[in-house]
Amino acid sequence: MTKIAIILGSTRTGRAGERVAQWVLEQARKRGDADYDLIDLAEVDLPQIDEPFPPAMGRYTHPRTQQWATTVAAYDGYVLVTPEYNHSFPGVLKNALDRVHAEWHNKAVGLVSYGFDGGVRAVEALRPVLSALQLADVSATVTLNLRTDFADFGATFTPGEHQGPALTAMLDQLLSWSNALARTRNSEGPAAS
Repeated sequence: MTKIAIILGSTRTGRAGERVAQWVLEQARKRGDADYDLIDLAEVDLPQIDEPFPPAMGRYTHPRTQQWATTVAAYDGYVLVTPEYNHSFPGVLKNALDRVHAEWHNKAVGLVSYGFDGGVRAVEALRPVLSALQLADVSATVTLNLRTDFADFGATFTPGEHQGPALTAMLDQLLSWSNALARTRNSEGPAAS
């Protein structure tokens, strides 16, 4: 079965993203069309890149990087849950993306963002990074607005009725692309990620 990782890209104390990621996970698992797991970057040991070789070389020397590479490689696709910080996405998510390289190649990714304007600038800032990692981002996104989908500045998460269908559309595209890219990876042989 297709394996999809939902990666929570915020580690801030009191983050709204934890509730968002749980909602994505619960809705995704109800579908029964893939194995969905939650990866919380707050629980992953990924300090700033400290490898002696560039990640594109694939010569990971630290056990934490080797473990992250194994984790990333195990999935066919990803959902990135990200807040918008200063018109971009958090450094912890950038570090997680940059830490390994080939393990991301030829896979699909869906984006769930949140912020005062739905986190749309975080999504736009992510797209060139995803492209450089050969991750195909699907066009359907979920943009959660802190004014309408949350209360008390993120303390309570109550997604609007339109957000469920938006998540369904994104997951539909993600699963389709993940399956298609799995066939591509499989046809490339053992050297493929």
